[in-house]
Formats: sequence, C-alpha cells, structure tokens
Amino acid sequence: MSKFNVRIVSFDNAMEIYRFNERFIKPSDYGARYMAGKAGYLNIYADNIRDPGVQVLKESLLSLGGEVVTHHDVLIHKSNRSAVLMMAREDQFKVLVRRLKMQDFGLPRLADEIKELLHYGMKEVDRVIAYDGGELVFGERTLVMGILNCTPDSFSDGGKWMDVDAAVEHALAMAEDGADIIDIGGESTRPYPGKMEISAAEEMERVLPVIEKLRGKLKVPISIDSYKAETVQGALKAGAKIINDVWGFQYDQGEMAAVAAKADCPVILMHNKNEAVYDNFMAEVTSFLRKSIDIAVEAGCDRNKIIVDPGFGFGKNLEHNLLLTNKLAELKSLNCPLLMAASRKKSVGLVLDAPADQRLMGDAAVTAISIVKGADMIRVHDVKEMVQVAKMADAIAGKGY
Repeated sequence: MSKFNVRIVSFDNAMEIYRFNERFIKPSDYGARYMAGKAGYLNIYADNIRDPGVQVLKESLLSLGGEVVTHHDVLIHKSNRSAVLMMAREDQFKVLVRRLKMQDFGLPRLADEIKELLHYGMKEVDRVIAYDGGELVFGERTLVMGILNCTPDSFSDGGKWMDVDAAVEHALAMAEDGADIIDIGGESTRPYPGKMEISAAEEMERVLPVIEKLRGKLKVPISIDSYKAETVQGALKAGAKIINDVWGFQYDQGEMAAVAAKADCPVILMHNKNEAVYDNFMAEVTSFLRKSIDIAVEAGCDRNKIIVDPGFGFGKNLEHNLLLTNKLAELKSLNCPLLMAASRKKSVGLVLDAPADQRLMGDAAVTAISIVKGADMIRVHDVKEMVQVAKMADAIAGKGY
C-alpha cells in the first residue's frame, strides 16, 4: 500500500511548474519562481512526508545536485506533513534511494516507492493479460472496447439495445468492425438529477440474456460493466470474462473484490467521486486508484491483471476532464494498462456545443491525444471510426500500424 502517493509529473513550461508548486507545494513566492526554471530530467511528486523527513530529503538530494521544492513552513515545523516536488536525473534518484534507506522519519518507505517508480517510470505497458479462453496483449497497439448499453436511459443511446436480438447483432457488428472487447452494461452510471439505481435482479434481466446468446458467437471477450457483485457473478457465469467496475471496488465492503479474486479474471478499476471537488486533482485521482489496486490485491486478485480507468466524466467537471486528458501519462506511475473512456460524454459536448450523437470529431480528438499521452485501451461507441483513429495515433506514438 502506497504511503506517499509518488508519481512522475510532467510540465510543458516554466510557468506550469511555477503554478504547480504555488498551488500544491506552497513554497515561498521566491522559491516558487526560482524553482520554476530548475526542473530536472525527472520530476517526482510525493506527499504526506513529515517535516523532519522533508528536511533530510532536501539535504540529501541537494547534495547530489538535484532540487526539492518544499512547503514554506517546513523549516519552522508548522506544516507537520507536506508534499514535495523532487527534481533530478534518474541516476541521482537511484543514489538518493540508497541514502534514504539509512534514514528515519519514514524515508526508507519513500525510498522503496521511488525505486519502484523508477523501475517502470512512464514507459509503455508491455503486458499480456490472460482471461478464460484468450488473452489481451498490451503494448503492440491500442485495444478498442465497444460499448453495448442494454439500458433505457443511457445518455447517448438509451433504449436502442434493449431488445436482446438487436443487442446481439450490435455486439457482433462491433467485433466485426475491430472491437477487442465488448463492454455490456445494464444500468446507466451517468450522473444526473433524480437518477435511481436499479436492483441487481433488474440489471441481470437486461444483460444476462444478451451475454448468454453471444456465447459461442462472439470471438472477443465480454466485460461486464457493473458495480454490483451479484450482477457480476451472474454475468461471469453466463460467459463474461472481464469485470469493469465504475467504483473501483470501493462501492461495497470488499464483496466485488472477493468475486474478482475467485474468478481470477482481468479487472478494470475506475476512479469515481460523488462531487467534482478536489484540492489536488491528479494526486487525488492517483491516490484513489492506488487504493482500488490495494483492495484488489489484498483480496487475492492478480496485480498483473488490473487495468485502471481515470474516469473521464465521473465526478469531474470540464476543466478536470481536459486536465486529465492532458496529464494522462502521469498515471503510468500506477504501472497498469490505462483505459480512456470519453466517448460522447458531456465535456466533449460542452467544448463542441453538440448533442451526444454529434460528438464524433471531438471523440476522435480525445482518442488520438489520449493514445499519444499513454492510453492502452479506449472505450467507444463508434468502433469502426475509432479503430481508424487509434491506428493513426498508434503510428504517431511509435506503436506501429
């Protein structure tokens, strides 16, 4: 379990560094301006460090030629615990890890987290995740997940696929168009006023007949989009191979994680929040997903079968979603394949001033940028078009075509 929530952060210019430090680290104004021009090859953020530990950390990295941005009250022991931004070359960080191992104030634990982060850094995830009957190969190209909403109230296609035969034909068509996974859901998870949760029984009435009828016909795996353990159990029994939980195993008291562990199947853990209120957006998204990963692993799930979804549009406003897309690469610090699911969502519509069925070009832009920023898989409505976008983006990102 992560204690210091370390992650590699990226900056486009000195002003962005200044604003980051001013908002999240809170050094003196002089310190913020001075450090804005001194970012190293690697910028590593960590939080929850005790004041004495911050001082030891700063002295250690300074002696190696690096820099550490700290809270302005650290020296007078008023901040208690604070965040830091470490800036150095990779070789300097490796020496720092060895030195922190000999210190106190929780720094050996920080050393372990930095060492693990340096091991995988922001590299592309090269991983094969097995499921019952096949495998998902990450690293060669971006995988495409096709959305099948068996719901009457989905924001983009509500009611369109409530008929079982129509849903089955749509799933087969998406697979033919290039979908690697078909994601089937029976309850709209979009946030809107007056939304009522449905029972697991009703949810299963919507999805199980579709999953059962697809068995033997569909050549790609089905993921079940649900946060209810009972629904997931039924779906896995009916033929689903992957769990996609929009609450990242944090909705119940471990029941979903236990189901996943018993099934030994791939899981997708998404960030979610009831209100779009944050003190430090990217740090909080990262921390939530780390907690979800810990819950899964502690329940017995295979760490190497976990995929994370930062939850574009869930508990986030337009500003959050744009920032999330731009800084998606920072989530590589979690060492899991990244799923990006922005298709037809409200934020795309707000930028384009377009209804859900007229957001294709916006979806294409988000998809392409997400892939260049590190997405390993995309969840989309328009499979045929987004397969082409992904292929072009993969070529630009150096994944081949």
